[in-house]
Amino acid sequence: MDSRLTVELALTETQQLIQATTRKLLEERCPITRVRELIDDPVGFDPGLWSQGGDLGWYAMLVPEEYGGAGADSSGLVEAAIISEELGRMVHPGPFQATNVVAAAVAEFGSDDQRQEFLPSIATGQTVATWAYLEPDHDWSPGGLSVSVTAVDSGYVLNGTKTCVQDAASADLFLVTGRALDGPTQFLVPATALGVSIEPLECVDLARRLFEVRFTDVRVDAAAALGPVGQAEEAIERQRQIALVLQCAETNGATEQGLAITVQYSKDRVAFGRPIGSYQALKHRMAEHRMWLEASFATTSHASHSVQGRHLDAPAAVRIAKAHVGKWSTAILHDCVQLHGGIGMTWEYDLHLYFRRTIGNEVLYGSPYELTKSLVDVVEGAA
Repeated sequence: MDSRLTVELALTETQQLIQATTRKLLEERCPITRVRELIDDPVGFDPGLWSQGGDLGWYAMLVPEEYGGAGADSSGLVEAAIISEELGRMVHPGPFQATNVVAAAVAEFGSDDQRQEFLPSIATGQTVATWAYLEPDHDWSPGGLSVSVTAVDSGYVLNGTKTCVQDAASADLFLVTGRALDGPTQFLVPATALGVSIEPLECVDLARRLFEVRFTDVRVDAAAALGPVGQAEEAIERQRQIALVLQCAETNGATEQGLAITVQYSKDRVAFGRPIGSYQALKHRMAEHRMWLEASFATTSHASHSVQGRHLDAPAAVRIAKAHVGKWSTAILHDCVQLHGGIGMTWEYDLHLYFRRTIGNEVLYGSPYELTKSLVDVVEGAA
């Protein structure tokens, strides 16, 4: 069963090629058996495959051509979402989403020097970048920022803690969002900076690495600021929109694959002399799951095009997509586990890896409840 990013619009020939090439590489280099091997790996992803992804342009979709990217044109985010969907089908580990979010942030809000310094190496996969945003006991709104940014001499000092930072131990570069006296502020901070400490977190998603990152008197030059100090609201919103599009696409891929596993199982499992999938009650449940999944594809497709094109409805579209995808992906795969009976609860069966990915994605970058709540503010602001 083909995963699909778009419902009303067919993929172009180029996009079909991106999808097919990505799927083939993942099936050859990182099938689910390899994902299981990487669960106990300290890095958590295959550096060789990460480099191959760079050769295929996985991290260049949102980078302008002059910096070695694919152009960041009218379809860059849509094509990145196609890749993300394929990564979800394989429960692929690694900082694909986080690196692309940072690449887009530097491309759109960075200085010329920052673009020249970071974008070429990010686009090829030589530099792994991640976004340090969420803080303990806070939500994903800008009002939850408490990492302090203090002006000193010719630079700034950062103090505070970030949590749920993707692949922080493998990152070369952090995009750190904090709060200065004038408001939200962002800095590009090397992972080797003095005062940066990293501690791994236990994750429900065994194929993903999340970390707590502490910044203790970390000094950065004024040139490290991404955009004007105290004026990062627009950049934060843009970054979050891109992150949510890529995440929703990944979740859809994982959900569709988990549902496909369940449908096939219902055809193979025989009870009382007939496949369990032939029973009407189970047919109806799986048909409903497919219906909700189609809605996930539709809302994600619309959000990807809206965010790519900076349409007026982009803030609302991406929140609607995450609220729907986050809720129903988890519900679908929860019932898929139940439809399997006892085998669905076993470690050896792969379905739980897909379920874990959707559970983790449900809350990362904001829960469905949080996104629905913020949607009210977005709509009222637009009105």
